[in-house]
Amino acid sequence: MTAREPTALTLAQFARPCQLSGTLRRELAECWAAVVNAGGAVIPADCPLPPLVPADVASAVDRLAERLAPEHGRLLVATLDGSLAGWLLVRREGHPLEAHCGVVNHVQTHVHLRRRGIGAALMREVRHVAREEMGLERLKLSVRAGLGLEDFYRRAGWAEVGRWPGALRLAPGDDRDEILMSLAL
Repeated sequence: MTAREPTALTLAQFARPCQLSGTLRRELAECWAAVVNAGGAVIPADCPLPPLVPADVASAVDRLAERLAPEHGRLLVATLDGSLAGWLLVRREGHPLEAHCGVVNHVQTHVHLRRRGIGAALMREVRHVAREEMGLERLKLSVRAGLGLEDFYRRAGWAEVGRWPGALRLAPGDDRDEILMSLAL
């Protein structure tokens, strides 16, 4: 084991809103706010601009939780020594023509735990859950250009399939491409 590997990483999934405790919801909000404040993650539409506090994203966490269902959406959580280390959401596309595909959103690793293999472990697990448990054949995601995230996903087997040039405006004069990626299962 190297110093970069987690010592006691545990992966879990949640498929129903009632499975998420108040403590887990609070930890998800804390992680989300910290990741946004560090320059990553999607900012919920009803939130103020950074800096955020966990209360700013708590209602967004609740909305994500309420959409969980075994066949349609799962929350994957990584814990390290009993504390939340990272998380992601996978959901089946709703339209019948796309129901064989899933979308991965909110891939987040706690800022102070990055570069320890937690994100890679979550990406391996989502591949398994999507294919073996949800019966999906392909996963999709989009990432913001300019952060090097596409390299992380490429190492996990994802392929860039397109871009929306300048689709994400972070600030006046700071437009970024939205990179579209796909993974065949």
